[in-house]
Amino acid sequence: MDTRLTNNIRISVIGRYQAAYSKPTSNQYVFSYHIVIENCGKDTVQLLRRHWIITNSMGVVQEVEGEGVIGQQPILEEGDIHKYDSWCPLTSPLGFMEGSYLFVNRDTGEEFRAEVPRFRLQSDVVLN
Repeated sequence: MDTRLTNNIRISVIGRYQAAYSKPTSNQYVFSYHIVIENCGKDTVQLLRRHWIITNSMGVVQEVEGEGVIGQQPILEEGDIHKYDSWCPLTSPLGFMEGSYLFVNRDTGEEFRAEVPRFRLQSDVVLN
């Protein structure tokens, strides 16, 4: 599991290949990822937005931005943890994701970013 701590937010992530949903003969590879977000600070914060940078093994980059995570904008008090699972399709058997979450400090109204560490997306498919 890859982990990064920024602005008192610890984010841990692991990616997994989903062979049952992938079609390697059609260059369709599906990956899931599990995210754990922990508020290590003293203030209450709320996750507002996500920003993903997704890169496949051919160097094609896709950026994804949106509100919250999986339709939620969780509020985290000191020590709270929020976990979720999501997925990502790629057109190659290897790649990686990284990004950030935009939070707001519910006590001060200040917005800040917490970085999501880069993590590998790697299929079981062997390349020739």
